[in-house]
Amino acid sequence: MTKLTMLNSMANPDFIQSLDTQAAWGIEVLDLKDRIWGKSLLELSKEEAESAARAIEARGLSVHCMSTDLFHDDLERGESHFRDTHYSRIERTLETSRILHPTVIRLLSPRMDRAGSKTDSVGRILGKFPWLIPMMQETVDRINAEGFQVTIENECERNIFSTPQEIIDFFTVLDRPSSVYFTYDVQNLWQMGTFPSVEAYRSLKPLIGYFHLKGGVAGEDGRLLWKSTLEHATWPVAEMTREVVRDGISPVICLNPSHGRKREGYDYDRMVKRDLDYIQSVIQGD
Repeated sequence: MTKLTMLNSMANPDFIQSLDTQAAWGIEVLDLKDRIWGKSLLELSKEEAESAARAIEARGLSVHCMSTDLFHDDLERGESHFRDTHYSRIERTLETSRILHPTVIRLLSPRMDRAGSKTDSVGRILGKFPWLIPMMQETVDRINAEGFQVTIENECERNIFSTPQEIIDFFTVLDRPSSVYFTYDVQNLWQMGTFPSVEAYRSLKPLIGYFHLKGGVAGEDGRLLWKSTLEHATWPVAEMTREVVRDGISPVICLNPSHGRKREGYDYDRMVKRDLDYIQSVIQGD
């Protein structure tokens, strides 16, 4: 049975209240991304991480994903910056993971200047930033060696992923097919230019291990404009989600808050719980 989760602050900005709310909603597994007691995941001391682990266990919950921001940076800043700012934090990531026991650790796809490289970011990476792939391979290998799975999620601004083909090409050159999978954030790829269609999902299916849902309503040009619930989204939420569940590729589906502008007159009350209830009904076939 596919399980649902959400980014931890969506239930409540307060960490303990978020755990209580998610447990009350029937959520069993967590995606830890947002601040815990005012700190990011990698800022937590050993004692704070242990306290968080005890609070999670006391409520019968477990951590599915520890969502770090590793590699979410501008490639133009260079190899030394990435090594000092991102690669150097792998051991701290592992120290925290040994305490929180996530199933998977998330990395983020980097950013870069997209000028002149609308559909071939991998060619640009190999030509201008050849150090990135070996650095990410080393990262994946180190995390795997500790017994954790690895996922790479697409982001939405100046990102190296704007089309399914760019994602496929990247994972091909990364060459770690059994060690790392793709987190498909549907709305993020939409904001990079690829509308969330069932066809886009099917082309990425061999790479996907985690599925992120956001709502969103398009403007007249087809681009994301308005923030919305999943039920009112422009893209085929129910159809794609049902296919993901049938394919069994994402044992956990994660809700994310919608991007976009607030639309005058739209009901934004209780959006998180409404999205959770809606996706539960989609999965159950109601």
